[in-house]
Amino acid sequence: MAWFFLFLAIACEIFGTTSLKLANVFSQPIYLMGAVVGYPLAFSFFGFSLKHIEVSIGYAIWSGIGIVGTSLLGSIIFQENFRPAKALFIGLIFVGVIGLNLIES
Repeated sequence: MAWFFLFLAIACEIFGTTSLKLANVFSQPIYLMGAVVGYPLAFSFFGFSLKHIEVSIGYAIWSGIGIVGTSLLGSIIFQENFRPAKALFIGLIFVGVIGLNLIES
């Protein structure tokens, strides 16, 4: 169940961050509400996940997958630049998250 909470936290954080971008500062308040809801949910679910996952592992996974997910959404939704070098370094973050999971077992 802890891993489920961790992935809910990641999804809410990605949702909150994407909503913040869509809010365009404060010109689109409906999207700002997504950030207002997404971030507290992300922290709540993350807190629940830490009952059974080490904080170093949980935080690394949360931030790593959050970076990968937000970067991919940024390139898809906002047509942000996604050059090969950027993909390589984001891929290295992903490899690090996998590596942490492997040594955690």
